[in-house]
Amino acid sequence: MSRTSYDRYLTVFSPEGRLYQVEYAFKAISGSGHTAISVRGKDTAVVITQKKVPDKLLDASTITHLFSITPTIGCVMTGLIADARAQVSRARSEAADFRYKFGHEITPDALARRLANINQVYTQRAAMRPLGIAMILIGIDPEFGPQCFKLDPAGYFVGFHATAAGQKQQEAMNHLEKKWKKLDGGKGADDPVAAGKTLSRAEVIELAIEAMSTVHATDYKPGEIEIGIVSDGDEEDAKKRGQWRVMDEAEVEKHLLAYAEKD
Repeated sequence: MSRTSYDRYLTVFSPEGRLYQVEYAFKAISGSGHTAISVRGKDTAVVITQKKVPDKLLDASTITHLFSITPTIGCVMTGLIADARAQVSRARSEAADFRYKFGHEITPDALARRLANINQVYTQRAAMRPLGIAMILIGIDPEFGPQCFKLDPAGYFVGFHATAAGQKQQEAMNHLEKKWKKLDGGKGADDPVAAGKTLSRAEVIELAIEAMSTVHATDYKPGEIEIGIVSDGDEEDAKKRGQWRVMDEAEVEKHLLAYAEKD
């Protein structure tokens, strides 16, 4: 039996112990042509992704990869956008159910675990297919502060200080790792948690923009990227503290200028 026979079914392992259909779902993410980057600091978590409008006649305001799940949790989706919308819809439903049952908002890690469990079932039953998306979830946990989780089509999820997904994922991860090692006077590699605590709101945003610009070797214009943020730092508007929101173009431009001037 050749490899081609083993990639016909989602539930059949190949002799090497691989599930080809799940591997193809990962290829759908990197083949989507988008990169998403997330960074978290002392009091802020941020996600940044490219905004590509393929056709001049499209209404650019309707194209986004950033979604709100609860008032305090948002996500960036990389991969097949239709699958992404289905996953976001399910995430909102799970978050609403949790609130109804327990009387308080779901925490980012509980939501990530629940969605990862659902993704895992999609790799196990022939009636469904894995979703071709990577989801990076950010939010503020009342106990642990800013959180960042990445979920994949296999049902694996893990927390990150900084991460990337999609095209050029590895280059972005390498860049973020190098930057992280230099934090806290070069102690970032020994104690990444303490290093992350040194990052202010402005530094978190700048690090994300820098990673995106560096891996694509492009100076982005405000309309070409979108930034989602959850922050309870003092620089954040008091009314929006701790809330998920997507920055408008004027605010994105302000941060892009600050990064360009620093260069």
